[in-house]
Amino acid sequence: MTDIFLTFVSAALISNLVLQMPLAVDSVLANGQRSHVHALGLATGVLTVLSSSLGYLLDHYVLQPLALTALRLFVFVPLTALLIRPVLGLLARLRPALPLEGLWLLLMANAGVLGAVLLDTQNDKGFRSMIALSLGAGLGFWLVLSLFSDLRQRIADNDIPLPFRGLPVELISAGLMVLAFLGFNAMIKA
Repeated sequence: MTDIFLTFVSAALISNLVLQMPLAVDSVLANGQRSHVHALGLATGVLTVLSSSLGYLLDHYVLQPLALTALRLFVFVPLTALLIRPVLGLLARLRPALPLEGLWLLLMANAGVLGAVLLDTQNDKGFRSMIALSLGAGLGFWLVLSLFSDLRQRIADNDIPLPFRGLPVELISAGLMVLAFLGFNAMIKA
């Protein structure tokens, strides 16, 4: 049980898909609307867990027995794309107050979901570890998305020199956030 918890914390804070492996940074930088932050974070977390679970089952029971593990990418991309619409429909039914319109494209372009599925199947530490890893990756994405949204709000309220306004100050801020998250590396020792 301790290994599952450490996997979860490690995926959320230490091996964050956005900050340590810049897989979903496009969704973080593209999301300019503050109201969509929690909707995108929740949708990405649910999509990551579902696609990782189904991807693990497909890999374990279909691709590995048939020795087709080289086709993982060609199987997981359509699987993730096919799960976006049902996930958004489920979230719209469960949480009707969330602004889910326009998230389809952000979820489709989110490389963090596909990266989590590929990392889960390559590690192959079991189904429970895979669930912890994908849940930690989804929650870590949501955390970075929320922190970056708050950071954007603070940047908008301050006077920033003209050459640094917009994307340059956001990239500098993202770099500083990466350095802050590097402090979590000493938290878990192997």
